Amino acid sequence: MARPADVTTAESSAVEAHEPTAPHRLSSAGAAAEWVDDRVGAARLGKGLIRKVFPDHWSFLLGEIALYSFIVLLLTGVFLTIWFKPSMAETQYDGSYQLLKGIPMSKAFASTLQLSFDVRGGLLLRQVHHWAAILFTAAAVVHMLRIFFTGAFRKPREINWLIGIGLLSLSLIEGFAGYSLPDDLLSGTGLRFVDGLIRSIPLVGTWIEFFVFAGQYPGTSIIPRLYMAHILLVPALLLGLVSAHLALVFYHKHTQYPGPGRTEQNVVGYPLFPVYMAKAGGFFFVVFGVLVLMGGLMQINPVWKFGPYTPNQVTAGSQPDWYMGWVEGAVRITPNWEWHLGHTTWSWNIFLPGVGLMGLLFTSLAAWPFVEAWITGDKREHHLLDRPRNAPTRTALGVAGMTCYAMFWIAGGNDIIATHFSLSLESITRFMRVAVFVAPVIAYHVTKRLCIWLQRRDQERVLHGSETGVLIRTPEGGYYEPHEPITVDQAFVLTQHDEMDVLDATEGANANGLPPRDGVVVSKRRAALSRWFLADNLAKPTREELEHAHDHGSSAALTSGSDHD
Repeated sequence: MARPADVTTAESSAVEAHEPTAPHRLSSAGAAAEWVDDRVGAARLGKGLIRKVFPDHWSFLLGEIALYSFIVLLLTGVFLTIWFKPSMAETQYDGSYQLLKGIPMSKAFASTLQLSFDVRGGLLLRQVHHWAAILFTAAAVVHMLRIFFTGAFRKPREINWLIGIGLLSLSLIEGFAGYSLPDDLLSGTGLRFVDGLIRSIPLVGTWIEFFVFAGQYPGTSIIPRLYMAHILLVPALLLGLVSAHLALVFYHKHTQYPGPGRTEQNVVGYPLFPVYMAKAGGFFFVVFGVLVLMGGLMQINPVWKFGPYTPNQVTAGSQPDWYMGWVEGAVRITPNWEWHLGHTTWSWNIFLPGVGLMGLLFTSLAAWPFVEAWITGDKREHHLLDRPRNAPTRTALGVAGMTCYAMFWIAGGNDIIATHFSLSLESITRFMRVAVFVAPVIAYHVTKRLCIWLQRRDQERVLHGSETGVLIRTPEGGYYEPHEPITVDQAFVLTQHDEMDVLDATEGANANGLPPRDGVVVSKRRAALSRWFLADNLAKPTREELEHAHDHGSSAALTSGSDHD
């Protein structure tokens, strides 16, 4: 018997000692799988992949909703692409919608009407596509808020946080481009708003406008250009960033909330196959089904009511989609600040609240992981998430930012508020100019105090047990409330978080004239920021405090077993 070159002598003897057996016949699918495995090693790659563990928590579904909405957008977008005509050439409408029959309009708007009234299922898929776009952006925003409040952006996930910022910014661009394609009066009003933002850029604004619109606004090229960006350029970038985002999630392993058996070195949850894959697949169809129900039962963007876009007209009461309303609100309440230098006009009342505010938001979000690491001096890897109450300053800053966004968003509808509630538009505008600065400060202090109060309540539960809500009267006439002991698992969750020390200022050398041991010089400003960020955190109960509470007959004694609350 001929011996293969890669078989050792001992192996060859064992081979020769037995008669060859008949090879097992594989099915066609098995043969195809074996053919692929022999060439790319798919079995070795798949073995680690299908056993990848994912923790189970409802908040992790927020990212999945964004992903599944993106898939629905791709599927419905393919259908809409077949029928939509991205042309601004003028035509006369001759479709089935009688109220616009004979009206001159662009081919883009005419094809949108055809999709809505003459293509079977066209209106349903148009509305599913629009709702999916809104849900995608909303889920991405809430998903990033969850990451921010739980500290999931910390080392080693800073790059993934930056990818998320890129995904969010691209989703806004993609949503605006798709919103503008029908060339109706409402979308044209939004496009005019963006034209104003572009022209407000000092010195180069008009040049950029001519480049984007291929001449003066609106021109005849903007719809075809937005169309190519909407169906090709931005989706390709989104696909690439989504792939990189998921790849880094697999590489870094998934973050998880603190709990019994969960450490920085493991992940407790379900394997990808079959448990998580079945749950994820089912959840995809749930999201798809809800979007179809929304598209079939909830009207959105009825372009036939707005009519074709005409540059000298504006839709009454027009409002942008929610994710851009805050920018319009900022522009509406900014005072009329302009400079006239030579032959140029510097429209700060448009540039600062529009271009400047968006730049400030995304720059601040991108820089925050590095700023927080610098303030706290924390260079460790983190795979366990923070409870928001245990990072009160970060949580308060996040709520303050959300409050500021809400104020701008409300200001974006100041005309609607004025007409519906019979209020003065000028009074609402003046009020919102103050509210965007005062409300975030109030929200910051209230949130921080609430977080510290929740920390104190957790400390009381660890030391004295949970409140029962039952009052007992003693023979002497007094009253007291007995406390129930908490489990060891509950106590672990309440006390597992890290305690970081406030950084002390160093002047580059210690008392002996030598540099600091770790080579890091902490300035007075950094030490002050560290004190602001960390000083209000409550210290966890010490072992002595726990033993003292137990020895004095308090019901802080911990019961064994798991947390079943």
